Amino acid sequence: MRKNDILEFYRRTARQRERWNRRNRYYHRLIEKYCSFIIPQGSRVLEIGCGSGDLLNAVKPSYGVGIDFAPEAIEIAKQKYAHLHFYVDDIENTKLTETFDYIIISDTLGCLWDAQAAIHNVRRCCHSQTRIVISQYNFLWEPAVKILEFLRLKQKLPNASWFSNQDVINLLELEDFQIIKTERKILFPLNIPLLNTFFNGFTASLPILNRLCLVNLTVARLLSEKNAQASVSIIVPARNERGNIENAVKRTPVFGTSQEFIFIEGNSSDGTWEEMERVKAAYPEKNIKLMQQTGRGKGNAVREAFDAATGDILMILDADLTVAPEELPKFYDALCRNKGEFINGCRLVYPMDKNAMRFLNLLGNKFFGLFFSYLLSQPLKDTLCGTKALFRKDYATIKANRAYFGDFDPFGDFDLLFGAAKQNLKLTEVIIRYRDREYGTTQISRFKHGILLFKMSFFAARKIKFI
Repeated sequence: MRKNDILEFYRRTARQRERWNRRNRYYHRLIEKYCSFIIPQGSRVLEIGCGSGDLLNAVKPSYGVGIDFAPEAIEIAKQKYAHLHFYVDDIENTKLTETFDYIIISDTLGCLWDAQAAIHNVRRCCHSQTRIVISQYNFLWEPAVKILEFLRLKQKLPNASWFSNQDVINLLELEDFQIIKTERKILFPLNIPLLNTFFNGFTASLPILNRLCLVNLTVARLLSEKNAQASVSIIVPARNERGNIENAVKRTPVFGTSQEFIFIEGNSSDGTWEEMERVKAAYPEKNIKLMQQTGRGKGNAVREAFDAATGDILMILDADLTVAPEELPKFYDALCRNKGEFINGCRLVYPMDKNAMRFLNLLGNKFFGLFFSYLLSQPLKDTLCGTKALFRKDYATIKANRAYFGDFDPFGDFDLLFGAAKQNLKLTEVIIRYRDREYGTTQISRFKHGILLFKMSFFAARKIKFI
C-alpha cells in the first residue's frame, strides 16, 4: 500500500469518516477512556495521525498538538477543537522540534510506508521523561473486521499493514525505546449494556482471554544511558528496633554526592528513640535527622519522612536490616544509570538464611508477585520487599495523584508500587540477599496482615485493571 493511496482515500472520505466515527462512537470512546487513564490530565501531548482530533481532545492536555498528512482531516479537527493545535505534517519526514510529555500513535502504524523511520523521528519530540503510547489492532481480529466491513457495520479502509504486539516492541527497541508495559483491551466492541461492561470491564482483563482482545496498547520510554550523580536520603522507619539503629549508620557505604539519614520512630517501647538520639550524637560527621511519626503504621512513617527529605533520591531501608545496608549502592546505580525509575528489591532469588522468611510468608510473597505482575503489566517478583528507591521528583508526582487510590495502605509498599505504575514509571528489580534478624522480632502478622493485603490488592485491581 502506497501513502498516496491513503492520502487519496482521506481526501475522498474525510467527511464520511466523521459520520462513521459517530456511528462507531463506542469503540472510539473506549480508546479515549484507556488513553485518558494512561495520560495524566494537564500533560503536553502530541498525537500522530490525529484525524479529526477527538482522541487528543479527550486526554485533556495542557498543550495539545495533532499532526496528520491528510489536509481534510486537519481542517475538520481545527473546526471542532479550536483550543488545540493541528498541522498537516508527515511523521516520516517531519520537521517538528518541540518536545512533549506524551506522544500518541493510535491506529496509525499500519498506514505508514516506513514505520521504523516514523519511530526514529518521534525521538526528536522526546525529553527524558516522555512516554510514547501506541494502540494497534490485534491481527487475530482481521477476519472479523472484514466481516464488519462487508456488513457495512464498519467503514471499509484501504489495505493496511498489520503489526503484531511483538512487531511493535521490535520497532521500539530498534530505536532505543524501552517497553514499560503492554495492555490488551476491548473484547466486545459493540455498545450493548451489561454485556460490554462484563466483557470489556472484567473479562478482557483476565489472563489468556485478554489475548483475544481487539486492541493492543503499548507504553514505552526513550532509553538513554546515564551516569548521573545525585544526593540521597535514606529513610529508616523503626519501631522497637533499638539494637539495629547504629548498624544502619555504620554499615551503609558512602555513595552519592551526599547522604542524609532520616530515622523516623513509631511509638516504640524498647528505647528506640533514645538510641536514635545517642547514635546521632555519636556520628556528628553523618547528616542524621530524627523524627517521630504523628500517625500509625510504616506507610505513614515513610510518607512523613519522604516529605522531610531533601535528597534527589529517596531510599527506604527497613530497620530490621534483613536487607543489608551494603546492598543500597545497587539501588543507587540502577537509578543513576537509568535502568529503571522505581527500583524494587527482590529477595526471592538467592537462598535465604534459615529463619529469614517463614514458609507461608514465602508463598504469600510469590502469590503477590504473580498477581502484581498481572495488575501492573510489568514483571515483579517480590512486591513486599521493603527496600525501594526512586527519584524525589517522581515521588512528588505519585503524591500529587494519590487521591486516585486513596490512603488505603498502612504498609506503604502497595501505595508506592501502584502509584508508580499509574504514572507509567519503569519498575526494575534489584536482586538482593535476605537475612535473619539480629535483633528483635518480626512485627508482621501472617494472617491478619495477609488478609489486609488481599483486600488492598483487589481494591486496586478495580481501579487499575478492570476499567
